[in-house]
Amino acid sequence: MPSAKILEEKQKLVGDLAEAIKNAQSGVLVNYFGITVEKDTALRAELRKNNVTYKVVKNTYIKKAAEIAGITGFESVLEGMTAIAVSDDPIAPAKVLCKFADDNENFEVKAGFIDGRVIDTNEIKSLAAIPSREGLIAKFLGSIQSPLYNFAYAIQAIIDKEGGVPAESAAE
Repeated sequence: MPSAKILEEKQKLVGDLAEAIKNAQSGVLVNYFGITVEKDTALRAELRKNNVTYKVVKNTYIKKAAEIAGITGFESVLEGMTAIAVSDDPIAPAKVLCKFADDNENFEVKAGFIDGRVIDTNEIKSLAAIPSREGLIAKFLGSIQSPLYNFAYAIQAIIDKEGGVPAESAAE
């Protein structure tokens, strides 16, 4: 039987994890078995750069914390060596961890959640394929600019065809 102090520490750890899950927009569970310390350090640095919190936690703690946070459905993937990554950004954990999994065959994305709903590996990969916010803004601006540029080129072609002087200027 664990002492009261150890039990209190475990309860605090589960409570903190449950709070992190509740406050996060998304999270991803991974099997990190077989990656080197060097690769793990690089992964953690990339996750920190993207404001993602990453922790290696016992499966029973993740299960209990998820239940406290109101998320159920992780039971089937909570086996083996599991780590959890959570973030306020709905795409960042999926993007970083899927890229890492593509480069490291032993690293496996198991499942995740977004807005309190459990998602499978395919949905995580779909999230990872979404361009960043900046990329989406650039695409949107490009789509707005393109018709304007085409219109300007068409007007310039008409002006060039009529001898390079706009019709209003020729009448003066």
